[in-house]
Amino acid sequence: MSVIAYGAARAGLRNSGALLNRNWIAMRRAWILILSGAVESLLFLFAFGFGVGALVGDITLPDGTTVSYTAYVAPAILANAAMMGVLAETSINVFAKFKWMKVYDGILNTPLKPTDVALGEVWWALIRGFTYIGAFVVVMGLFGLLDSWWALLAVPACVFIALAFAGIGLTLATLFRDWTDFDWMNAVVFAMFLFGGTFTPVEAYPAFAQPIVYVMPLYHGIELVRGISLGHLGPMMLVHIAYLLALAVGGMWIAQRRLARALYK
Repeated sequence: MSVIAYGAARAGLRNSGALLNRNWIAMRRAWILILSGAVESLLFLFAFGFGVGALVGDITLPDGTTVSYTAYVAPAILANAAMMGVLAETSINVFAKFKWMKVYDGILNTPLKPTDVALGEVWWALIRGFTYIGAFVVVMGLFGLLDSWWALLAVPACVFIALAFAGIGLTLATLFRDWTDFDWMNAVVFAMFLFGGTFTPVEAYPAFAQPIVYVMPLYHGIELVRGISLGHLGPMMLVHIAYLLALAVGGMWIAQRRLARALYK
């Protein structure tokens, strides 16, 4: 019996070592994906902020303030990076774990509940989003786009934006039925990126289009980060915070209920 037990122990150690090796490879690949997402946002900054900015020069805001186009666009791209980082993690990756990899089936055989699963995914998504945000803010600082130390508050503001979109991503992961459904999400996200006040003040749009922009979640995130970065703090900042807070609370409440219903089928 001792020989059998010894052989079983060695086999178990070999299997454990192989599993750890596979997990390590998967983690390294995951970090490559995360870094590629951060680079994508920096490419947007160089293309639109510095490229188009060299042609546009300065831009006059509705309150009469004049800023460089690069300083105007950079906070918006930063807010978009926060949104994209957390949406990719909580929607596409959670969908894969839930629909195809069946990761959560094993987790629910432990004392953990769907609420714990949702919180764990949100925490990891926020970590991923923070890497995008941190890399982008460092580059902004290197190019002199942070006018004061107060601009560093854009970092927690972006984490707040990521939290607001986390519930949306989790909800979509439980609603979608196939990979092609994510094309609809990408189309909406791209539309918000283009028309949510990223590249031009909302007041420049036709009057009928402005109310549509005002209800976009990304618009409120952009205005929050832009106001902090440029030092334009006013009563509307409270409106943006309230909107994103309601989105975060409501989205997480719906997401954990949807996730529990889907996992306990």
